[in-house]
Amino acid sequence: MKILIDQESIKQKIKELGKKITEDYKGKKPVFVGVLKGAFIFLADLVREVKIDVEFDFVVVSLYRGEKNPDVIILEREVLTDLEARDVILVDEILDTGRTFSFLIDHIKAKGAKSVKTCVFLKKKKKRRVEIEPDYCGFEIPDVFVVGYGLDYKERYRNLPYVGIVDE
Repeated sequence: MKILIDQESIKQKIKELGKKITEDYKGKKPVFVGVLKGAFIFLADLVREVKIDVEFDFVVVSLYRGEKNPDVIILEREVLTDLEARDVILVDEILDTGRTFSFLIDHIKAKGAKSVKTCVFLKKKKKRRVEIEPDYCGFEIPDVFVVGYGLDYKERYRNLPYVGIVDE
């Protein structure tokens, strides 16, 4: 496995993101909504670098690939926090096609959120199926398959402290 982003670079970038979010939300109490399973490590490290009062919750989504309804996004776990009139920061580990993020942004807005901003650990350089740009982004990477720091391959490698490119 080739290391794409080392542990020290990740720590530094998360400090920068935490500082920026702290500045942007000074005097507010945002709700961070993490997309499980992949975002849990990034979200945990990120909120420790945010120096204001925050709340957090989680959602679980999956992609159903069936013959009758191909590529249907399914909400498996709903946000339990009341988001009405709240500032929400949606956190995911990677922005790839944009479909899941777009679905979740619409879902959170429909719950009456005052504002919805997005934060991703990684953003792939590629044409997306849904054009979306995150408000906060850790790293932009090439369109390669990566694991580590929450990202997995068949539920393996999430615990790696770096991001690596999987050997073919």
